[in-house]
Amino acid sequence: MTGQNRVIAFVAILLAFVNDSTSLDLSHSRDIRRVFNESEEARQLDLRIETEVEPLDAVIVKAVEIPEEKITYEGSQLWRVNVAGEQVDFVNYLQETGEVSKWTGNDSAVDVLVRPDMIPRVSRFLREREVKYDVIIPDLQQAIDQENPVDEEALEELAGRKGHRMEWTSYHHLEDIHGYLDYLSETYPEICSVMSIGNSVEGRPLKVLRISRGEPNVPAIWIDGGIHAREWISPASVTYIINYLVENSDELKADYYVLPVVNPDGYEYTFRGDRLWRKNRSSPEKGGVCIGVDLNRNFGYRWGGLGTSKQPCREIFAGTGPFSEPETAAIKNFFDASAADFKGYLTFHSYGQYILYPWGYDRRVPPDYADLERLGQQSAQAMKSAGGSGSIYTVGNSATTLYAAAGGADDWAKAYLKIKYAYTIELRDKGKHGFILPANYIIPTAKEALAAVLTVTEACTKL
Repeated sequence: MTGQNRVIAFVAILLAFVNDSTSLDLSHSRDIRRVFNESEEARQLDLRIETEVEPLDAVIVKAVEIPEEKITYEGSQLWRVNVAGEQVDFVNYLQETGEVSKWTGNDSAVDVLVRPDMIPRVSRFLREREVKYDVIIPDLQQAIDQENPVDEEALEELAGRKGHRMEWTSYHHLEDIHGYLDYLSETYPEICSVMSIGNSVEGRPLKVLRISRGEPNVPAIWIDGGIHAREWISPASVTYIINYLVENSDELKADYYVLPVVNPDGYEYTFRGDRLWRKNRSSPEKGGVCIGVDLNRNFGYRWGGLGTSKQPCREIFAGTGPFSEPETAAIKNFFDASAADFKGYLTFHSYGQYILYPWGYDRRVPPDYADLERLGQQSAQAMKSAGGSGSIYTVGNSATTLYAAAGGADDWAKAYLKIKYAYTIELRDKGKHGFILPANYIIPTAKEALAAVLTVTEACTKL
């Protein structure tokens, strides 16, 4: 068997495997386009394939590290598919077969990414079933290219003048965010302290900033962002909140523990590899090809239930078990060891403009759901007034308002940590830009996030 024939044989085997695995989503693995000649499978697998002849002409496939190439979304589109009743099953089918990648959605509309080579097929599939859709973003790569203009000269000048590079007119690399936390702890040691609660898969520290006046008998509030790597507005808003709390530390009514980037590996990879990466960067299971776990399916309450997957190639892969990932395990260990009196747990995501409370694992609510609804509505009103554009945030139970998702952080915080006010807040926008929210929206969005934090803080002081 020639080398070329060995490669062809491997391709046939792999394609047969893909065809038999209808729930695969190969969008989150690395590039082997040299072997597959630019086919869709080639763009998304995470291997370099090496073949060698053994007795009996066996084919040996090895996964080895290769330099990562930046993934392009040229010609890819974002569609909003309008669904009614059982029509959502058609979209789910397209997702299961890898023909679209779901961004977000509920029972009436679903946003999906469609690759250029799939556009004719998906369009025909929906048209034949009388499912209507709108093209929201006609070229995702163009949107990505325009999303984050960075003035490096201005940032360097800022660093020289202030000692850090953090500002809120652009999205920042992890190094800038961590540098800002270190700067605050060094400059305001009476208010700020930084702790590393663990390391990510690739060894990056999970840095938590504690903001406190050291007063007794005050509530503690946890704030995090960046669980999903591609949701850049989340860490940007969380760092803006940090800046406000430190600058107004004389008015602090709580102790804040803030982890701006829960998923540092994935977040950094969105800058240098795949802008739309979602999961962490954990290695494939033995014999597998797909990287990463959805960290917001990896917490320990109702792990592995609705809205999760056991398929490593799916974006909602829940991992091999509860807290299987070092990032989520670090959060668990932090709370296990903490003596702080936590009354609030806020985890920021995007997009859709929602204030969601437990439970997310199913369409059920906790006994005190009326309190969660009331404070959620108060937060939504404060956010509407804060951002300057009257943004409407929808309040409700996670599973009912958006979709079921077991193993989420807020469910775990409510069920196991017994934290009274646990919310997932989906920031801007409602879909015009989706995850590719231009940097000029950072400050108005962050002001809305801050309004929610201050509203929840006020409620926590009354418990």
